[in-house]
Amino acid sequence: MKSIIPRRPPAWLTEPLVNALSKMGVTPNMLTVLGVAGNIVAAVLAGYGEFLAAGVVLLFFSALDFLDGALARATGQATPFGSAFDAIMDRVSEAAVLFGLFVFYSDQGDRTEEILLFVAVIGSLMVSYARARGEIIGLKMTEGLFTRAERVVLLGAGLIIGDVLKEPDVITGVLWILAVLTPLTALQRLYIIWRDSKGLEETGK
Repeated sequence: MKSIIPRRPPAWLTEPLVNALSKMGVTPNMLTVLGVAGNIVAAVLAGYGEFLAAGVVLLFFSALDFLDGALARATGQATPFGSAFDAIMDRVSEAAVLFGLFVFYSDQGDRTEEILLFVAVIGSLMVSYARARGEIIGLKMTEGLFTRAERVVLLGAGLIIGDVLKEPDVITGVLWILAVLTPLTALQRLYIIWRDSKGLEETGK
């Protein structure tokens, strides 16, 4: 099953932004670093319980993750290092925001949310690790029910809606979804590796 949100945004949306960034001399790695910095700010805001601001900052700066790849391809700056750097920084960004929430809930004594956050972090890392291991053996790991894009959108929207409605249960519900679907997505990718690697064995690759 393909991911819910397309891994690449439509060209009509990215081309004007990419062209403007290119003319300004912005590089893909600059966007990656800016995205990480913004997510760290979101993490600090989340740690202080400023969920509305954290959600807005999270969504805005995570959107840069869609642009750095498009900018790299459009300007001929796509490199193996750039791809690896982007993937690693994505993990840093996601873990930072979840850690910010962990700090907040640990101060509140909310044990359930702490456990959910721990499971969500491990699950998200396993999703990315499964993809990396699959690609190492020559598989195109494009499938995944709940990849980073879905996790970011859900978490950002949950923080905003929960804060606006003054309903903390909304955020707890989001954490439950993350804690359930991220490990399931990791298992899904493990199954894909098992299924598709048999084809590699048959062809002698």
